Amino acid sequence: MNLNRHSHDAELTAFGRRFIQVVVFVSGMTTLAVEMAASRLMGSVFGSSNLIWANIIGMILLYLAVGYYVGGRWADRSPHPLIFYRIILVSAFLCALAPFVARPVLTAAAHAVVSVDAGIALGSFLTVIILLAIPITLLGTISPFAIRLLVSDVAGTGRTAGQLYAVSTIGSLLGTFLPVLLIIPEVGTSATFLLFSSILYLTGLIGHAAHGGARSLLPFLIPILLITGLTLTVRAEPLRDPLPGAILLHEDESAYNYIQVQETADGYRYLYLNEGQGIHSEWHPTRIGSGRTWDFFLVAPYFSHLPVAPQDIDSMLIVGLAAGTIARQHTYVYGLVPIDGIEIDPAIISAAAQYFDLNDEVLPNVNVIIDDGRYALRALDRQYRIVALDAYRPPYIPWHLTTVEFFQEVRARLAPGGVVAINVGRTPQDRRLVEALTATLLRVFSTVHTIDVPFSFNTILVATPEPSEFADFVNNFDALPSDVNLFLRTTYSVALESVVPTHASDVVFTDERAPLETIVDSLVLNFLLSGGADQLR
Repeated sequence: MNLNRHSHDAELTAFGRRFIQVVVFVSGMTTLAVEMAASRLMGSVFGSSNLIWANIIGMILLYLAVGYYVGGRWADRSPHPLIFYRIILVSAFLCALAPFVARPVLTAAAHAVVSVDAGIALGSFLTVIILLAIPITLLGTISPFAIRLLVSDVAGTGRTAGQLYAVSTIGSLLGTFLPVLLIIPEVGTSATFLLFSSILYLTGLIGHAAHGGARSLLPFLIPILLITGLTLTVRAEPLRDPLPGAILLHEDESAYNYIQVQETADGYRYLYLNEGQGIHSEWHPTRIGSGRTWDFFLVAPYFSHLPVAPQDIDSMLIVGLAAGTIARQHTYVYGLVPIDGIEIDPAIISAAAQYFDLNDEVLPNVNVIIDDGRYALRALDRQYRIVALDAYRPPYIPWHLTTVEFFQEVRARLAPGGVVAINVGRTPQDRRLVEALTATLLRVFSTVHTIDVPFSFNTILVATPEPSEFADFVNNFDALPSDVNLFLRTTYSVALESVVPTHASDVVFTDERAPLETIVDSLVLNFLLSGGADQLR
């Protein structure tokens, strides 16, 4: 049969014409679902900054543009339904194949990030983007091809095109919200690729059988067997291998993070997120502190200009609770003081309850709030002696938690004598993020103090509403009772030696303009090249 030159109108029955609209709907849904799922693939290693989204959206738009152009010319040369459905089958197969090919690439990228091989990380990122070039381009050919098949009268071309693009857009809406709100959180990223690809493949099979007969489907059963075999046999390796001598206790993929809990031979449990650049929480059955960044939040309230004693610490808010290390330490030192902890990812809280003692039996004073930090802050109606922000993990820094307007909302939640303490990443050669946040804090608070956490790439900024001096911090240390908690005294002694001069830059983050990602992107590059991937904790 010559598929290139003949009239196709007679071949399209009423069912065939309606079914093409179904195909256009499903292809639009699949295109956006793949885009959403691709962002999750990328986010596990490269984060979800505007730069990452711009790359994903920009490349997909480029592929669609090429697909529209190629699809129109292809349809004019070969306006046959069988070719139309073969395009659909091939694009669906390649979409289903993408997560299997991407997984080892992303694993290599994660290891490259940790081993400071920035070239490999960049190459892996480009490879994942390139993975989508052929399937998305083929998906882009579907709408112009469908228009060509359905148009039998030039006078109705506009109506037909408008109808198909409306159907495709409605499918795209479903493909935008369904993966994010339901499919990815419930079944994961790879399964999302497979689910939507399978729906598209099934529509292609139905359409091909309608025009070519059931026997024409035999060659297209092989891809089904291949994907099924890969699904059953390919085991996704963790993005981060367990530490030497450690075991993997828990692994999960949520709507926000790829989550691991590892336990070392000495009994420490660590929470790793995404590519595993740093430890986000730690736990030990008998030890509380380890000299890491979390310890230094304990001394933040003593920067107040008012005399402060341990019994004065009566309330705390944590934005970026993670698995509750800060909350556990403060409970150990200050007793069962009320602590509100905000964490956006419910899967982290679930893991924390099981592996880090973040539950009512062990920490009954901790009220867990699962929500976005800024949104949840606005809903709170109490004041706190300490507001701790531990949500800045390059490259995963929510910009809306760095602005003048946000810190104004934070200040409104401070009790008299209260302080704000923030964990900020840096490198030895690049303190721009620290200095920009200092400048931003100084628009809201009178004084900012700076602690460089020893043996790390982290700085604790402590902001006080009233003017305060380093002498206040020293005086409060000298006034500690002799029987004060030894962990607090030890940490305080180290902090006294770790306070450095405070410097502010000319950059101030606001809701209107926050050039955060420009700084963070180069900070991360400096971080990688300086060889400190294991120090960002």
